[in-house]
Amino acid sequence: MKRVTFARLPSEEAGPIIRKLMSLEYVDLHAKIGKDSDYRYIPILPEHLDDVRQMGLETVEGDAHTLDRRSPQEKIHDILSSYDELSGIVPEKWEYVGDIVIVRMDPRCEQYKELIGRTYAEVLGAKTVCADVRGVSGEFRQPSMEIIYGTETESVRLENGIRYGFDVTKVMFASGNTDERMRMRKLDCTGETVVDMFAGIGYFTLPLAKYSGARRVFACEKNPESYRFLCRNIVDNELEDKVIPILSDNRNLIGKAFADRILMGYVQTTSEFVPKALTMIRPDGIIHYHDTFYVSEYEDRIRRIFDDACGPDGYEIERIHEVKSYAPSVSHYVADIRIRPSRQNPTL
Repeated sequence: MKRVTFARLPSEEAGPIIRKLMSLEYVDLHAKIGKDSDYRYIPILPEHLDDVRQMGLETVEGDAHTLDRRSPQEKIHDILSSYDELSGIVPEKWEYVGDIVIVRMDPRCEQYKELIGRTYAEVLGAKTVCADVRGVSGEFRQPSMEIIYGTETESVRLENGIRYGFDVTKVMFASGNTDERMRMRKLDCTGETVVDMFAGIGYFTLPLAKYSGARRVFACEKNPESYRFLCRNIVDNELEDKVIPILSDNRNLIGKAFADRILMGYVQTTSEFVPKALTMIRPDGIIHYHDTFYVSEYEDRIRRIFDDACGPDGYEIERIHEVKSYAPSVSHYVADIRIRPSRQNPTL
């Protein structure tokens, strides 16, 4: 509990006045809004008491429950659920991306988005809050974000010794792929030449290049925005001597049978790029093939793809792992495929 001064508002008139006080940043967000049968009690910051009184609002002193000892989720919930209109629809989850917070809002929260953004920023200490509007879409898996607090959209995510810099409004960062990025750093790629066909900002390239012992990594990326951050991240992680970034459609890459290992970290249309991967892989090389499948048929689907591409005797599945759930009954999988020397000649 702490002693505060409240603006006492008749309940039937409180809604628009509270929104006004919030927009003016007069409300003490570290004290809980109170109410009884007739009034709502809005805690006011001491430096704005005169401003509130000049608005003709009644003020009273009293004790307020402090939010400081509650979890961030409880603080946010207590602040926002004090508004009857937000009851039951307050965003309950968020994602940290460096010092940027991303939330998914119920469409009914639209008129309160600035309030929600400021509340998340103050409670979580974020410089920017973005609302994820429609997830990612298009060939480049571009996010659809609306800034609801702040202006800075570039951030750096520190993960397992790697610095990933990117712009949350322009480039996707799949936080659900953390385990797979960790696996890349644990691979033994000593002396290998590796091709990352879908490098993005360096999701898999960077940990593999830094920790696996690979001799060289060719990181191909088609999206100019992702490529820009890929180049920056290579420098920031001091990997210029190992990683060669390439701005191109990976189907335009030159060279045959030169890669010991190929990363295919894409989903939904990855199978279209298998023929190109087979032209670049050396006999006995490994392809890390990512794609989405119904959970009831993922292994059969993977076998059909590689049966068609290099013949039933041309490969061996060493491992299949579920990366994350993708949709109801659908998951993102990665298969480690060893390509045998006896494979059929791929179509060039």
